[in-house]
Amino acid sequence: MGLKFKRQKPIGNYIVDFICLSPKLVIEIDGSQHAEQADYDHCRDAWLRVQGFLVLRFWNNEVLNETEGVLESIRQAILALSPGPSPTSERGE
Repeated sequence: MGLKFKRQKPIGNYIVDFICLSPKLVIEIDGSQHAEQADYDHCRDAWLRVQGFLVLRFWNNEVLNETEGVLESIRQAILALSPGPSPTSERGE
């Protein structure tokens, strides 16, 4: 889709796994340790949303075993975040 992602990028007091600045998408790949820090992740995600980011979270095993589904989820999120073509005016401008 021609987008650029950065890995391990600091945002505020956090470091995100992957970020695409336009369209403001954060992708987190979670291992088993995240099951024990759900409250922290919830607060972190809430802060990122306030900053205008959409946060997608995937488990490690999803990325490894369901790669095509993960990629499709990311693609759908990007399409939803991307502004559609602006409607033409009545004069065709």
